[in-house]
Amino acid sequence: MMLKDKVAVIYGAGGAIGSAVARAFAREGAEVFLTGRLQAPVEAVAKDIVSAGGSAEAAEVDALDEQAVDRHLQSVIDQTGRVDISFNAVGIPNAQIVGFPLAELDTGQFSLPITAYVTSYFLTARLAARHMIPNSSGVIMTVTALHSRTGLPLVGGYGPAQAAKEALTRDLSAELAPQGIRVVGLRPQGMPETRTIKEAFEPRAKATGMTWEQWRELLASRTHPRRLMTLAEMADVAVFMASDKASGMTGTTVNLTMGSLDD
Repeated sequence: MMLKDKVAVIYGAGGAIGSAVARAFAREGAEVFLTGRLQAPVEAVAKDIVSAGGSAEAAEVDALDEQAVDRHLQSVIDQTGRVDISFNAVGIPNAQIVGFPLAELDTGQFSLPITAYVTSYFLTARLAARHMIPNSSGVIMTVTALHSRTGLPLVGGYGPAQAAKEALTRDLSAELAPQGIRVVGLRPQGMPETRTIKEAFEPRAKATGMTWEQWRELLASRTHPRRLMTLAEMADVAVFMASDKASGMTGTTVNLTMGSLDD
C-alpha cells in the first residue's frame, strides 16, 4: 500500500473531493483524521472507511479558526506522534460568489472566496509545517481549479482565490522543501460528482437555457478525451502525490484538466 502507516489530516473531508481523497488515502493504508465545519458529514465518511477496514476518526473543525485547527492537530500529534500529510479540500458554497458580472459585485462578494480559501490553506499548511519541520518530513497538499490559469466569466473572486492558492503552494515549497517537506497541489477538471460544478451550472442555465446534460457535454468537449474527470481518478493522483514515490515533486500544481488547459 502506497501510504501504509502514514498519518493524514484532511480538511473539508465531508465534501465530494475531501471524502474521495480520505477514502483513497485510507484504502492505501493511511490513518486518516477527517475534519469539517459540520460533524455529521465527516462522521458519515469516517464510518464508511472503518466499515471497509480502514482507520478513520472524525472531528468538527472550522478550518478558518486558527485555535480550532491547532487544537485538533495537537490532538492528532498526541495520539500518533506525528502528521505526515495535510490535505486541504475546504470549499465554500458558490451561490453567493458566482453567477454575477464583476462590474456588479460588491467588495464583500468578491473578497469572500479569496479570504476563505487562501486563509484556510495558509492556516492548515502553516500549523502542519510546524509539526513536520522537527521530523524533516511531510507533505502539504491542496486542490484548486482551472480558473486559476484561464479567464472565465461570472466567477467573481473564485479565480483569483485559486490562483492565490497555487502561488502559496510555490512559496511554501520554496521555504519548506529544504527542510524535507513537499508542498503540492492538484488542479482537476470539473467533476460532475461534485457540488461545485452543479452550482456553476445553475446561473448559466438561467442565462443560456442549457440543460444539465448540455452543460456537461460543453465542458467535456474542451478536454482531449472528450469526457470529464471522475472523483476516483483525482483521488488516485492524490494518493500518488502524497506517497514517497512522488518525492521528486514539490512547489507545483498537477494539471488534471485532461488537456483543457495547456501548461
